[in-house]
Amino acid sequence: MRRRIGLVFQEPTLDDRLTAEQNLRFHAVLYHVPHAQVEERIDRVLRLVALEDRRHDLVSTFSGGMARRLEIARGMLHTPVVLFLDEPTVGLDPQTRILVWEDVLRLRREEQMTIFLTTHYMDEAEYADRVAIIDHGQIVATGSPDELKRRVGADTVELVTADNVAAAARLQAAGFSVHRGEEQLVISAADGEAAVPRLIEAAGVRVRSVDVHHPTLDDVFLHYTGRQIREDSAGRVQSAMARARTARR
Repeated sequence: MRRRIGLVFQEPTLDDRLTAEQNLRFHAVLYHVPHAQVEERIDRVLRLVALEDRRHDLVSTFSGGMARRLEIARGMLHTPVVLFLDEPTVGLDPQTRILVWEDVLRLRREEQMTIFLTTHYMDEAEYADRVAIIDHGQIVATGSPDELKRRVGADTVELVTADNVAAAARLQAAGFSVHRGEEQLVISAADGEAAVPRLIEAAGVRVRSVDVHHPTLDDVFLHYTGRQIREDSAGRVQSAMARARTARR
């Protein structure tokens, strides 16, 4: 089983006193990669993560993002069936996160590899074919990103008008569900953009601004786990985690 899976840990596990290539060769020995295939596989995985020009450099000279990409390359060197990524972009700057995700998506596209990852970044879970929301160690919701968002609710349209009281009365009379905020009216709609012309017409007063909000995975996360940060029995802060499977083999 160990030979059929690849794993990238949350914490760095490279030997920074070795070069990128030496780290990969050591991994090839541990996983009994046939000697005749080692060179070709090293070339391929370094190319997939765009590190072929750094293969002879010590890992100690790599940035955090480069080291993470090398770990992803190492995790797939022995051609696993499933690649597990444990929060692969934690602690990385936004630009490096984008580069790492380009590598991951390239793996899915070119290698047709199943990728199973954990993340606390809901925007990353959007890439997945299937998502599981975990709270207190239990799966509380599963589905595709679109399925999960549909379960949470409809779009909302926020209107700021010249007379919110009059507009709310007219919208309710027209059959819309309206909630009055401090400065805006919030209306639920199955398709927010399509509903905007009808809402403006039904409001019957001058509309100063319109904002359409679609449910996001952040909304899904909060819907199923709540907004409160909890502590476990040992006093450690505990939060929920999204687990995403980003490809099928």
